[in-house]
Amino acid sequence: MLLRWKQTLQSLKRTATISKAQAIKNLSTQIKKQDVPSEKLDCVVIGAGVVGLAIARELASKGREVMVLDSASTFGTGTSSRNSEVIHAGIYYPPGSLKALFCVRGRELLYKYCYEHGVPCKQTGKLIVATGPLEFSKLNELMNRGTQNGVDSLKMLDGFEAMKMEPELQCKKALLSPVSGIVDSHSLMLSLVGEAENNGTTFSYNSTVIGGHLEGNCLHLHIVESKDLENWNGDYPLQPELVLVPNLVVNSAGLSSLALAKRFHGLDSCIIPPGFFARGCYFTLSSTKVPPFEHLIYPIPEDGGLGVHVTLDLDGQLKFGPDVEWIDSIDDVSSFLNKYDYSVSASRAERFYPEIRKYYPNLKDGSLQPSYSGIRPKISGPRQSPIDFVIQVIEVFLFL
Repeated sequence: MLLRWKQTLQSLKRTATISKAQAIKNLSTQIKKQDVPSEKLDCVVIGAGVVGLAIARELASKGREVMVLDSASTFGTGTSSRNSEVIHAGIYYPPGSLKALFCVRGRELLYKYCYEHGVPCKQTGKLIVATGPLEFSKLNELMNRGTQNGVDSLKMLDGFEAMKMEPELQCKKALLSPVSGIVDSHSLMLSLVGEAENNGTTFSYNSTVIGGHLEGNCLHLHIVESKDLENWNGDYPLQPELVLVPNLVVNSAGLSSLALAKRFHGLDSCIIPPGFFARGCYFTLSSTKVPPFEHLIYPIPEDGGLGVHVTLDLDGQLKFGPDVEWIDSIDDVSSFLNKYDYSVSASRAERFYPEIRKYYPNLKDGSLQPSYSGIRPKISGPRQSPIDFVIQVIEVFLFL
């Protein structure tokens, strides 16, 4: 989210108590007494995932001085490397929503960027399938929604037409999206890093932002080395080893962005939305030389996700997933260090087989092998209607 500085200050003036103001003053005084090194700079991007990298590249290309901080040892170790690597068309989101606008325009820009910079991608096309008459109305709704969103070339197919395109598929109807595709996410991020560095961006890995405080007209960021945070046992308060005072801050810390925002002393917690986390597992298809599908195959969407679908990578490896498992958040420090449980239990495949066989009945027992998992950060939870992107604006702090 983008938050406007003046609006935030006004909110703080209305809501801050003497004790909160005193706490911020005490924190600032304590840091000064400890003689913590401090440095001013132009722009700091927190998080070297694909969003942070794209923002850093853009800022640097406009002549800004940019530093990217990440707690990991390299870029893209979180959600950016634990997903389906699908380029979505813009079908699922309500017309006029930011999600719809950004997805449709973003898809066009992403294909363009990949083609111009040699990033591997492929416009495979996608089939969203209805396996029974009860799903026809939902499929028609997706068709209408995608058309309103400006998605090109959508076509409703009868079952026999879809199954002619994909002989292993079983369905009664299908919505064809020719513009959907896949991308090599690592190559994409590597390209963004290279461009950002060529324009002077500095990357500081193994550097964790543990919080900050508002002082004057600036947000002071509290930084520690990740290895020191790893060894922290909680017996004493976390103290910064370095304070950065940027003109512009972008919080693109992914799974830990909300936890981090709550640790910016002086920022009104009322503007920070609640966080929810949906874990999803993937399984690969073993014992097959030729993938059974050439298109992406998606069922009707489910609560919290798009259903257990079929995706391909650019090497032709087929995978199924993700499912949806709502999980609790973890403590702040573990979140900063990405200590989420990403293990995939082989027993979870038993939930996959019946879902996949609704559209792929020839799936053989024992053919699913555990692959990897990812976690979706959300601002709407179980059985809640999906919420659109929330964008608030500050001149010094960008919160995504």
